[in-house]
Amino acid sequence: MPFLTPTVPQVDPAEFLTRPRQERIRFLATFWAENGFGTQKMVHTIYIVKLLVLYIGGGVALATLTSDVGGPLEVSQWWDQPIIYQKFVLWTLFLELFGIGGTWGPLAAHFKPMTGGIAYWARPNTIRLPPWPGKVPFTAGDNRSVFDVALYLATLASFLLAASSGGRTLEGFGVDMVDPALMALSAGLLVLCGLRDKILFLASRGEQYLPILLISALAGEVLTFVDFIVAAKLIIVTIWVGAAVSKMNHHFLNVIPPMVSNAPFVPKALKRAHYRSLPEDLLPSRLAWFMAHVLGTTAELAVPLVLLLSTNWTITLLAVGSMVLFHLFITQTFPLAVPLEWNINFSFITIFLFAGHFAGDGYAVTDFSEGWMLPAFVAALVFFPVLGNLRPDLVSFLPSMRQYAGNWASATWAFAPGAEAKLNQIPGGALNQIDQLVDGMGFDPAAAEMTMQMTLSWRSMHSQGRGLFSVLQNYLGDEYEGYSLREAEFCCNKVIGWNFGDGHLHDDQLIEAIQKRVGFAPGEFVVVWVESQPIHKPTQEYFVMDAALGIVERGSWLVTDCVKEQPWLPNGPVPTDVTWRHPQHHPAHALGAASPTATA
Repeated sequence: MPFLTPTVPQVDPAEFLTRPRQERIRFLATFWAENGFGTQKMVHTIYIVKLLVLYIGGGVALATLTSDVGGPLEVSQWWDQPIIYQKFVLWTLFLELFGIGGTWGPLAAHFKPMTGGIAYWARPNTIRLPPWPGKVPFTAGDNRSVFDVALYLATLASFLLAASSGGRTLEGFGVDMVDPALMALSAGLLVLCGLRDKILFLASRGEQYLPILLISALAGEVLTFVDFIVAAKLIIVTIWVGAAVSKMNHHFLNVIPPMVSNAPFVPKALKRAHYRSLPEDLLPSRLAWFMAHVLGTTAELAVPLVLLLSTNWTITLLAVGSMVLFHLFITQTFPLAVPLEWNINFSFITIFLFAGHFAGDGYAVTDFSEGWMLPAFVAALVFFPVLGNLRPDLVSFLPSMRQYAGNWASATWAFAPGAEAKLNQIPGGALNQIDQLVDGMGFDPAAAEMTMQMTLSWRSMHSQGRGLFSVLQNYLGDEYEGYSLREAEFCCNKVIGWNFGDGHLHDDQLIEAIQKRVGFAPGEFVVVWVESQPIHKPTQEYFVMDAALGIVERGSWLVTDCVKEQPWLPNGPVPTDVTWRHPQHHPAHALGAASPTATA
């Protein structure tokens, strides 16, 4: 039955694996265009139940039953109450940091077990990745200590404590709020967690929710109630507008077709319509362009500005409905990082802030109590998005507000035969994905391998994938067909328990941490990693890293060269500009001539 069984490519897996790699990429990319991952509807049902029961049902019950706003079913009494807004944010933070929000389950490569998160972060001796180990005191190292575990659990507890606490009426507010001291405690612990381990800050979606914790901590003492609401409006509008600006690039058009193709309830004819001419031409169609740059970029830029500035009730309601539909559309596509809770929360926040606190009723962006507040909040909120777009090497793509922009740091991992199994030596909560499928779910090894190669074809449908595979072909040469290639985002989940598509979580910092624990021989584990494209440059910069030798090559490619090619690169690798190459080591299969130890 389709509900219980996946849609799989109609090919013998063992025979399929004998084909040349680029032919396999073409076959699976074409399959993806019509079927997505082919996941059985039962899996999507699990996500829907989790969303409805655990997140919405649990969140409403927790927020309302611990606040004096009426019962869970008395929606008219609590939908516009700020304490419910605060508690939904806290509940979302808790689920995300626990590991059962986004990036959970089989759609995020957690096959068995389905939860990463706490299975890694509450366990000493797993890998942690400090953001500034050489600059922030007491953060150096990559091993999770008992102190890190205690800090993590304390942060989780602080979210629950604040979410379950009774309300407090602050002076001059007239409505209940979560005690600012509890919000300050949650914010402080989250920052400390993030300084010790950037994985935890990003996994909590701290770039989205920390500003809300901070304005909640300032409520009453610094911010009036109007200040609090207007600041909250600025936070969500900055996220929307930052995301819209980041999509003004060559990459984003390539995001829409494979995203729609993976939506389980979209008709197959509509999926096909997002490509020029299946199966010969998988480049985006005019419909895909309209979806990306009219219903996507333009709407995400214009509608939030309307919400922020409009004092017309009808226009405001139309804009509120538009943004709710925008987030519901993303939800129903089940994107690979599966940020369903985030999208539902933003739908609620939109209604709460802009319909519940209409600008025309004294909650306009010009209604701050102090003149300095508007420029100060705007400057603070746009700092990381601006810096991240100009210098993506300094800022994760999440604080840069480039979540769906297609302009991602990413990587492909290449293992010599038999080397991939060594990753299972790393302490953590799960085996490699290939072993999860075979040992945990009973897949035939060939079928499991074909399943994992599906993710490579998905990556090839995006611009940076074509560059990554081009560099791998150039670097590995005749050995290209013999290596096992893996999508780094999925492998990263096995190693650190979480990934949202951020290549900064599996760059050279993680590879060095892996090498310390595993000790790959030269040539066994090769990584091609690429940084996001700066907003003012036409190129993306990459490096090739051998885990045993360090970085052995650096270079760049033109983004325009990648976006015009088919996923399977029928014209050969896209041109690359090699700016540095290890003088004794290139490519990996030439190691017999020399065994260098120097690191770039």
